[in-house]
Amino acid sequence: MLTYGQYRSTVDWPGARFWRELADHYPSARVILTVRDPEKWYDSARSTLFQAISNRPARMSAEAMRVITMMNLVVWDGVFKGRFADKDHALQVFAEHNAAVQREISADRLLVFDVAQGWGPLCDFLGVPVPGEQFPRLNNREAYAAKHRERVVAAMSASGVQP
Repeated sequence: MLTYGQYRSTVDWPGARFWRELADHYPSARVILTVRDPEKWYDSARSTLFQAISNRPARMSAEAMRVITMMNLVVWDGVFKGRFADKDHALQVFAEHNAAVQREISADRLLVFDVAQGWGPLCDFLGVPVPGEQFPRLNNREAYAAKHRERVVAAMSASGVQP
């Protein structure tokens, strides 16, 4: 049985790969499809996630290797069929995903959301008050690169390799 136990939501991968299964299993769950400019999405994913997976250290901890193996199976080899570097293919997969979610999830369960819209539409959809703080902007390339460097150093250290 699929269960999220104490959790109430999932974001990003691997949940995004299994959106149909999750939406079917949780028929009253709300679905938020974040949308953005496809070209900017591709450039961002290529220069962060794809770059990180393509340039990993030769020696890593077993746990880090399990995460990388899962990412390869689910994302790069799964969703993108090993062709993420083919920009046209990746953009087609991106567009098809967005269209499928919008076609298959009923309008009363779905929010198509651009983070540039801020708290308003998101809070309205979830039925919660708007927080008194600015909408977070944490997922930028510089922050990702710094976090990735930190993870690589930790993975190398865990494997007994000097960073």
